Amino acid sequence: MTRKITKAIFPVAGQGTRFLPATKSVPKEIMTLVDRPLIQYAIDEAREAGITEFIFVTSRGKGALEDYFDHSPQLEASLEAKGKTDLLNILRATNMESGAIAYVRQHKALGLGHAVWCAGRLIGNEPFAVILPDDVIQGEESCLKQMVEAYEETGGNIVAAMEVPYEKTSSYGVLDVKEDMGQIVSTRGMVEKPKADEAPSNLAVIGRYILNPSVMENLSRTQKGAGGEIQLTDAIAQEIEEGRDVYGLRFRGQRFDCGSKAGFLQATVSFGLAREELRDEFSNYLSELHSLRSAAE
Repeated sequence: MTRKITKAIFPVAGQGTRFLPATKSVPKEIMTLVDRPLIQYAIDEAREAGITEFIFVTSRGKGALEDYFDHSPQLEASLEAKGKTDLLNILRATNMESGAIAYVRQHKALGLGHAVWCAGRLIGNEPFAVILPDDVIQGEESCLKQMVEAYEETGGNIVAAMEVPYEKTSSYGVLDVKEDMGQIVSTRGMVEKPKADEAPSNLAVIGRYILNPSVMENLSRTQKGAGGEIQLTDAIAQEIEEGRDVYGLRFRGQRFDCGSKAGFLQATVSFGLAREELRDEFSNYLSELHSLRSAAE
């Protein structure tokens, strides 16, 4: 019987340099996608998957991120007095109750694996999830919920995976597939950012993980890998070497890389068109814009 996943780690210590100058004063994680910050999408996904304890690995300059989850009594009272119930409910949905959220500092930028390891004492001897807020996934059922459902059947470690062109495998951790069972694959190994002609497959790992607590032990022994950083992929690959199962889940949904400007813009269009109150006006604008560009060409 598998143990219930109740804890999730959110590595949010990055400086967001690709979004300067905006991130000079605003943490990337609270930049807004339509009308919600990126971190809210990650939190909502975790809640849908049954997560009740939220662990943020932060760094200097992330105070606005921490403040975002605080209650705002004055604003709530103002909205209530004005009878703006819908807005009040939206606001309250962003609140985190006392004890549900914890913050851990990553003092040195030593990579994703190191960021996850920083939360080790709060994880203890429990399986846990890792969510990278830069990866925003749009779908009818959240990616992490799909993974939790798969984990209840398979146990072991599970990573979210999607197929990418071979020429882009050097940007991802890539699975070496042992057995392809359709939505789920078992693996014999993982390779971090392989060259296209050396990639064992085109099934790339993206920012969702369910991991055994033994991964924390692996991270404590992991040496610097690709890019001179401690790679989470290496610690997961060690699970396979030690005889523990690692599965890849082909999730249902569309993933947007909101760590890049192009990906952020693509997500804005897709999420904007998905909103009923915005769809018609936004769609008409995009059609007009396309027509103008076509005429200019």
